[in-house]
Amino acid sequence: MSAAKKIQPLADRVVVMALEETEQMRGGLYIPDTAKEKPQEGEIVAVGPGKMNDDGDRIPMEVEVGDRVLYGKYSGTEVKVVGDDYLILRESDILAIVN
Repeated sequence: MSAAKKIQPLADRVVVMALEETEQMRGGLYIPDTAKEKPQEGEIVAVGPGKMNDDGDRIPMEVEVGDRVLYGKYSGTEVKVVGDDYLILRESDILAIVN
């Protein structure tokens, strides 16, 4: 069982695996890990059931597993599960779906 299948987000939260940027820039310079910016693009690996409205009805999520998304630089909570790093954030923290 993969680590992503062990995480089941609640309500309107999603689990995202950040997509790492390439390590080499133009001109062949390498950027050390400490100088890299946090990634702002990732792939959704788990989706919660959705938020409940005031009437008790569940609002379906607009994103689904496998979507590539853009999110705010400092959004969500970073977690490590079985050696893999994930980000748990609310659906409202997702800025866009990348097609």
